[in-house]
Amino acid sequence: MGAIDLKRRGMMLVLSSPSGAGKTTLSRLLLDSQADLSMSVSVTTRPLRPGEVDGKDYIFVSQSEFDARLARGEFLEHARVFDHCYGTPAAEVEAKLANGEDVLFDIDWQGTQQLSSHARQDLVAVFILPPSVEELAQRLKTRAQDSAEVVARRMAKAADEMSHWPEYDYVIVNDAVDKAHHALCAILTAERLRRHRQTGLPEFVGRLRGTDA
Repeated sequence: MGAIDLKRRGMMLVLSSPSGAGKTTLSRLLLDSQADLSMSVSVTTRPLRPGEVDGKDYIFVSQSEFDARLARGEFLEHARVFDHCYGTPAAEVEAKLANGEDVLFDIDWQGTQQLSSHARQDLVAVFILPPSVEELAQRLKTRAQDSAEVVARRMAKAADEMSHWPEYDYVIVNDAVDKAHHALCAILTAERLRRHRQTGLPEFVGRLRGTDA
């Protein structure tokens, strides 16, 4: 007998952490290993970094265009982080969820709160913690993407960001990338089996019972 593929609604999988805790690396591993998972592409006013592609990594816009989109209610969530604005386009995300696709978000606690207030049933929130403050500082310094001043600002903000861990469904300490990746895959597997996400269950069980769904 062939595999049974029940229709389901996708989920919004949020990964949050202080900068340098490893969520970008974990996001890439998840995207490479998980079917039906794509990255939410945020709209941002920050400058494009070396190696980034407009429309793939972020949608880069001016402040005036961002403000116009916000006024039209086009964002599921939005936030200002380190003097730049970020927002998640709502229409693209809803289309994927309705099609049974999962969407991965790399957003902070402010954005997570906004998503939770609008679509809690669709949200699975995971907070990534570093193994130590010293390790976090070292990762930021060796990343070589930001100036010493920006690194200092990120470290100063890390304590406040980490205070929001109780607001998340799951918390993972990223002391080993492989172990953290395995834990995230387990979360995805379990959350995909949530009864309310398996929208094809009523019809399937109805057929098993010989009754209408």
